[in-house]
Amino acid sequence: MTDAVPPEAAELLRSEPLMAHLATSVDGRPHVAPVWYSYDDGVVRLVTAGRKLANVRENPRVALSVQKDEGGDALWAVTLLGTATVVEDDAAFRDANRRINAKYGADADAYEGNTLVRVDVGSATYRTYD
Repeated sequence: MTDAVPPEAAELLRSEPLMAHLATSVDGRPHVAPVWYSYDDGVVRLVTAGRKLANVRENPRVALSVQKDEGGDALWAVTLLGTATVVEDDAAFRDANRRINAKYGADADAYEGNTLVRVDVGSATYRTYD
């Protein structure tokens, strides 16, 4: 496991199908959008299209935030900073897409028109709330 993500934060990221918010930037302007993701060993994988994908192609520096709430109260939050790479490999896309869709209960072949993005995590912060 990468040293960038503490084991406790890694477990939270894998714990359940929560939405992540992906922050990208191009021309000095931020763009944040919800995404489904998978996490393993310091790497986030997501499949996406549109503005998010275009932004990653122009500027690979990204952030992701995942938070679990209960009744409007935060239970925990993890923030990741990393470098995104667009992966142009059909087999890698199919594998990641299948895993992500299974995590969120979607059909295995949903989002076939999207593109795989790999985020190598450089740093992570997390907090649990009591």
